[in-house]
Amino acid sequence: MLFIPSYSVRMPKGEMRKPLLGDLRGPNQPLCDLGSRTVGILGSGDFSRSLAWRLVASGVRVVVGSRNPKRSTGLFPEEVEVTSHQEASAQAHVIFIALFPEHYSTLVSLKGVLAGKVLVDVSNSLKLNHDRPSNAELLATVLPESTVVKGFNVVSAWALLNRPHDGNKQVLICSDSCEAKNTVIILARTMGFIPVDMGCLSSARDIENAPLRLFPSWSTPVLCWIGLFSFFYTYNFVRSVLLPYVVKGQNVFYKLPVETVNKTFPSVSLVMLGLVYLPGLLASVQQLRRGTKYQQFPGWLDRWLCMRKQLGLLSFFSAALHAVYSLCLPMRRSARYELLNAAFKQVKEGKENSWVEEEVWRMELYVSLGILALGLLSLLAVTSLPSLGNSLNWREFSFIQSKLGCVALTVAILHTLMFGWGRAFDKTQYRFYLPPTFVLVLILPCVVLVARLSLALPYVSHRLERIRRGWEVGPWVHFQQQECHSSLEGVSTV
Repeated sequence: MLFIPSYSVRMPKGEMRKPLLGDLRGPNQPLCDLGSRTVGILGSGDFSRSLAWRLVASGVRVVVGSRNPKRSTGLFPEEVEVTSHQEASAQAHVIFIALFPEHYSTLVSLKGVLAGKVLVDVSNSLKLNHDRPSNAELLATVLPESTVVKGFNVVSAWALLNRPHDGNKQVLICSDSCEAKNTVIILARTMGFIPVDMGCLSSARDIENAPLRLFPSWSTPVLCWIGLFSFFYTYNFVRSVLLPYVVKGQNVFYKLPVETVNKTFPSVSLVMLGLVYLPGLLASVQQLRRGTKYQQFPGWLDRWLCMRKQLGLLSFFSAALHAVYSLCLPMRRSARYELLNAAFKQVKEGKENSWVEEEVWRMELYVSLGILALGLLSLLAVTSLPSLGNSLNWREFSFIQSKLGCVALTVAILHTLMFGWGRAFDKTQYRFYLPPTFVLVLILPCVVLVARLSLALPYVSHRLERIRRGWEVGPWVHFQQQECHSSLEGVSTV
C-alpha cells in the first residue's frame, strides 16, 4: 500500500465528490441503498483515510473508529464522523478492518457489538504465506460471530485516492457467506472498481500473497530475454572482437560497449518476436492433428501462450534500444576517426567519388524497413496495454495483434535481409567458420513465417476454422461412429 502523507488534507472538490459509476445496483441486489447505509472503518492510518475519501465520493456515509478520535478528526473529510471503535462498530453494518493483523486481538472486546456484522479484512502479509492461516481466517477465528470478507488488499491507497484506473481496478473478494460477499461486491462497484469473486474464505491466502509476488508473469520471459541477449552478445564478441585479436592481433575491444550491444539488440528482438507467434502455430497444429478443440494443450504450451504479451513487450523494448543505439553510432569518437581515415585514404588514392549505387539502395531500404518495423511494434505494444486494449472490440484487437503482428514480423525479417543483402553468400563473411549473426537470427522467424503462410492455405485454414467452430474429427469420433453403425445393424437384424 502506498504511503499517504499524514498531514491534514481537505476533501477534494469537483470530480472527486461525484460517484464514479452512478447507480449500479440491479433490482435483485440485496443492498438496496448504499447512500442510506453507514459503512464503518476501524483504523485511522493511510489506507483508512484514502478509503474514507473514496467511500464519501461514492455517496456512502462513513464512520471511522479511532483510538484517538480528536487527533484523527482533521485527517478525514468533513463528511466523515470520527469516533471510538465501540461507537463506529455500533453504527455500521459493513465494517472495514484497517488494522494490522497483530492488533486483531484488541477486537475481542468488541465481539458483542460486531456480532452479525460484515467485516472486510484489507490486510496484507509481510512475506509469502504457504502453510499458515491467512489474516482473514485469523480474524474469523477471533470474531466467530461475525462474517469475514477478504477484499481490497490488492488496491493501493493511491488508487483509492486518485480514482481507479486500468490495471488497478480489480478487487479480489472471497468469503464463506454469499450474501456478505455480494454486499461487498456491490460496494466495490459503487466505488468504481471491478470486483472478482474468488470463492470461499479459504482463497484468502492466495489473495494476500498476490501483492507480494514480484512480476509473477514476467519471470520466464525475462529469463528468456537474458538468455538470448547473453548468447548473441557472446557470439558477437567471439566472432567480431576476440578471434580477430587472437588470430590477427587486431585490438577492437572498444566495440564492446556500443557496437556489439547494438548488434545484439535487434537479434534478440527478432527472435523474441518469433517466439510470440510460434506457440499459436503449435496450438493450431495440435488442433489440426487431433481434429478437435476440446482437448487441452500440454502444460508447457499453455504457459507459453499466456506469456506472449510479455515476450512481445520485451521484443519492442529491444527494438527501441536498437534504434537509440543506432542513432548514437555517429556520435562516437571511434566513428569519427574511421570517417577521417576513410576520407584520407580516398584522397591518397586519388578517388573523387566513392558513391556506390548498390550500397546506397541497400542502406535506404534497410533504414526504411527498420523504421516501419519499429512503428508496427510500437502499435502492437501500445494496444496490449489495458488502457487502450479495453477500448477495442475483440475483432479490432485480434486484427492488430494477429494480422498486423504478422506484418510486423515480415517487415522485421525484410529489415534483416536488407542488412545482410548478398553477404550471406559471401565466403569471406564466414570468418573462422562462424556464420554472420543475422543468418542465425533469421532461422526461427522464417520458420514461423513459412508455417503461418502454410496455415493460411485455403484447405488448411478452412479445416482449422471448422474445428474452432466446434466441428470434430478424430480417432475417438470414428470409434463413436463405428459403435453407432454397429448398434444400428443390430437393430436392423432384430
